[in-house]
Amino acid sequence: MNNENLVENVNYNPDNLLASIIGKLNLKNDAALSRALEVAPPVISKIRHRRLPVGASLLIRMHEVTDLSIQELRVLMGDRRNKFRISDKQFKPKAA
Repeated sequence: MNNENLVENVNYNPDNLLASIIGKLNLKNDAALSRALEVAPPVISKIRHRRLPVGASLLIRMHEVTDLSIQELRVLMGDRRNKFRISDKQFKPKAA
């Protein structure tokens, strides 16, 4: 998902996801959340301002810290797709 898709996708709402995690962990702010997730504070800021998507590794870290399922986390951020489709181009070796 690139930056244009983040802005265009009206269902995508990282604020809801981040606020839910802050509430579940009884944290005070984004700085405390970044410490709990062991990421740099600018990462949380970029996600909140929709300049960076929630990546798979961060989603897994959120799952580990909150004990919420990946599906629950995806619903909180507005991702309601049932399946992920990966392009076959991602698995092809680069031409020399």
